[in-house]
Amino acid sequence: MKSLGLSVCALASGSKGNAVFISGGDSAVLVDAGLSGIELERRMAAKGLSPEMLSAVVVTHEHTDHIKGAGILSRRFDIPLYLNQKTMQAASKKLGTIDGAMNFKCGVPFRIGDLKIDPFSISHDAADPSGFTLEHGGVKMGIATDLGVATHLVKTHLKGCSLLYLEANHDPDMLNNGPYPWYLKQRVKSRLGHLSNAAAGDLVNDIRDNTLCHVILAHLSHENNTPEKALQTFQERLDTHSLQVEVAMPHAPGTLISVFPENKGASAYSPE
Repeated sequence: MKSLGLSVCALASGSKGNAVFISGGDSAVLVDAGLSGIELERRMAAKGLSPEMLSAVVVTHEHTDHIKGAGILSRRFDIPLYLNQKTMQAASKKLGTIDGAMNFKCGVPFRIGDLKIDPFSISHDAADPSGFTLEHGGVKMGIATDLGVATHLVKTHLKGCSLLYLEANHDPDMLNNGPYPWYLKQRVKSRLGHLSNAAAGDLVNDIRDNTLCHVILAHLSHENNTPEKALQTFQERLDTHSLQVEVAMPHAPGTLISVFPENKGASAYSPE
C-alpha cells in the first residue's frame, strides 16, 4: 500500500460503528475501531487489507461506536493504541487491558511511521474528543466527525486538505419530525452534538481552496438523514464542480481512494 500521498477507505460510518483506514508510505492506521474485531477483519479483507498492515489504531473519543473493537484489535494483533489521557480514562472499562497504549495531546502533532498526525479539539459530549489531520508526501486529509459546531480552531486545522472526512449527521426537518425524544433532539442539535448536512456544506465553503479534491460525508443518522438528502443539501450549499463527493455507509466499506501530490500542492483523485 506504499504511496506518495494518502490512501483512505471508510470501513464503517454511523451510529452502529465507525472506522477509517488510512495509509501513507509504509505506514497505515485505523482512526477508530467501532465494530467487533471479527467484523473489522472482514471489512478490511473485502478491500484487500488486513490488521497486520496497521501501525496503530487512533481513537477520536470513547463512545462505543468508535472503540468497540479497539481493545480486541490491539491485543489480537499487538497494535499500539493512540488516544489522549482523558479518553483513555473514560474508555478504560470498554477497552480492557491495553499494553500498547500511547497518549497524545490535542494541539501537539505526533508521528506514526511515515504519517504526521495533528490532533485538535472538537465540540462533542465526550471527555476530550479529537479531530485529526494526517499528512504524507505533500497530501493532507482531515477527519472531523461527532462535532456539534465547526469552531475557528476546526476550520484552521482543516484548511489546505486535499480530502475531508466530514460529518453530515442529520437533516433538521427529519430530526424535528422524527422519532427521537425531545431531549435527544436537543442533544443532537446542540454545540455538543452533531453537524447537520447544511452545516457540513457551510464548513467546506468556509475553508475550501483549490487543493481540496474529495469529500466523504460521514456519520449519517439512520433515523434523521438519508444519503440522497445529505448529498443534495451539501451540493446545494456550494459549487461541487471538480470536487468528488461520496457518502460513507454503515453496512459496507466504501471506495479505497488514493490522493497524490501534483503541481504546486494540487491533488489528483484516483479510486480503486
